[in-house]
Amino acid sequence: MRLFASFAALALVAIIPTLSQATSLNDVQAHLKTVSTMTAHFVQIDRNGKTLSGELKLKRPGHIRFEYQKDAGILVVADGKTLNFIDYRVNQVSKWPIGKSPLAILLDPNRDLSSVAKVVPSNDSRLTLVEARDAKHPEFGTITLAFAHNASAPAGLSLQGWVTADSQGNQTVIRLSDTHLNASLSDEAFSWRDPRPNNQGH
Repeated sequence: MRLFASFAALALVAIIPTLSQATSLNDVQAHLKTVSTMTAHFVQIDRNGKTLSGELKLKRPGHIRFEYQKDAGILVVADGKTLNFIDYRVNQVSKWPIGKSPLAILLDPNRDLSSVAKVVPSNDSRLTLVEARDAKHPEFGTITLAFAHNASAPAGLSLQGWVTADSQGNQTVIRLSDTHLNASLSDEAFSWRDPRPNNQGH
């Protein structure tokens, strides 16, 4: 399947070898509940094979920031309520409610995974894949999280990245590296400058 190929191509498995083990949705829920903040380097591959990289900041609930490489000219920020896509090349801003984004599963610490997610088969025993979607709203898209087994990580799991797919099946792959958990992050880290005329920064 193209999804598994995407993970394999990006080497989403942790460098340290780990033993195969069964992982339940409860294990994943336990891991996510322990994570209040996260910073990481990310590499993104879109549906056309274009690669961008940058720095990720996450603070639950409701905050995430994709700070892309300088020549990209774009920024993606969730500020607690709204997911904002800012394109400084054309001075445009697009907005979506966080709850209508596949990223909502990462940003809501109280979300009951059993209502939206399931563990799906992986062709690599070192990975646990968790697919989440809102069955009542397929237009919101799907996210598949990839976890490596790591005994020293919270609940024995380490988030390696994810694949999002929109309602047309177009996929975007995110790979994480150099991840740090639960360091102090201010809400100011999720502010952004509005490039549109007559609009103030956020």
